[in-house]
Amino acid sequence: MLLATIESLDREGRGVARVEGKTVFIDGAAPGETVEYAPYQKKPTWERAQLVRVLKESAARSGPRCEFFGTCGGCSMQHLEARVQVAAKQRVLEDALWHIGRVRPETMLRAIHGMSWGYRQRARLSVRMVQKKGGALVGFRERKSRYVADMTRCEVLPPHVSELIPHLRALIGSLSLRERLPQIEVAIGEEVTVLVLRVLAAPDADDCERLRQFADQRGVQLWLQTAGPDSAQPFWPLDSPPLSYLLPEYGVRIEFGPTDFTQVNHAVNRLLVRQALSLLDPRPGEVIADFFCGLGNFTLPIARCGAHVLGMEGNAKLVARASGNANLNGLTQHGRFETVDLFNGRACAGLPTFEKALLDPPRDGAVELVKSFADRPLRRIVYVSCDPATLARDSGVLVHAQGYRLAVVGVVNMFPHTSHVESIALFDRA
Repeated sequence: MLLATIESLDREGRGVARVEGKTVFIDGAAPGETVEYAPYQKKPTWERAQLVRVLKESAARSGPRCEFFGTCGGCSMQHLEARVQVAAKQRVLEDALWHIGRVRPETMLRAIHGMSWGYRQRARLSVRMVQKKGGALVGFRERKSRYVADMTRCEVLPPHVSELIPHLRALIGSLSLRERLPQIEVAIGEEVTVLVLRVLAAPDADDCERLRQFADQRGVQLWLQTAGPDSAQPFWPLDSPPLSYLLPEYGVRIEFGPTDFTQVNHAVNRLLVRQALSLLDPRPGEVIADFFCGLGNFTLPIARCGAHVLGMEGNAKLVARASGNANLNGLTQHGRFETVDLFNGRACAGLPTFEKALLDPPRDGAVELVKSFADRPLRRIVYVSCDPATLARDSGVLVHAQGYRLAVVGVVNMFPHTSHVESIALFDRA
């Protein structure tokens, strides 16, 4: 019997123990516990292991709400209390900032968080026919596997979507193209829920009738996607309202397509926008840049404050959508958008001068853009990050090479029960 005492959590939410000079990462273990474990991957200096039994339980442990936790790979931290999850994410962020960027913030913000359950307004569900399990499976992938979890509901999806899972399983099992439908993308707006079916073959007449009946009975709009995301087209009903979400504090409505990037957690996104604008402090007449602007999630609230803001984004489709949202909200006088490759050093070097900037890059971060700030210093930078490692790298450039101070950092718990760490940081000129 292999025993270990859990000292901490790693960035994936696994328990960390030291056993005979090796670091052991144990799935499902909580800090302070004594556990029995079984290794499934061994290396000279570390092992990965599965929890077998808890011998001494931690006060941090919480009973998972989902009966599929441990099998489904969608969540990794449901066995931990919410406050422990957030503390672990903060520790991951602080460790990355110091060990990668050699920077420490002057102030840590209180974590931004919202509902722990039913929060996902976006999801990508896998589909697979498995006759041994009764036909079609619809859900997230199993942990450490490419198989689809055999699940009938999901606690982090809104209830009306979670309840669709068994009905989707029945629907797909009845279609002629059931072996050619690998994915369903869920997008929820203020007035409509859209399901995008990834189809590798055209539905026949009977399939089309079943799809229409399902949409009518379940109160959703179905789209079909035959190739890449841009190929998605509405199927039924054709008169549904557009997808949108609200930022009521700024009187902004943002429309989006079902395959466009949006934050998965609309409630926490509202809090994030409020925090970002509080740190940025946009004033009437100021000239501000919003880099990686997407649909205008930050751009339009900044414009509503009276600043002149230029939103920049590499995806021309999103830029067009953002321009449409500026028009929808009557903000074209203060907010405009351009397509710019912000990963290209030359393109970044040719950008105009701004007083302040907000950055919300993808996981790769914004190192080329950040380097270009050396030639046109900004008074204030707010950086929204979805990866602590690239935030830490870019923070090192701003602080050590360009003389900014890392004034504030905080965790944004956009994805409760997962190890994903979203964060926000403020840089000022020293």
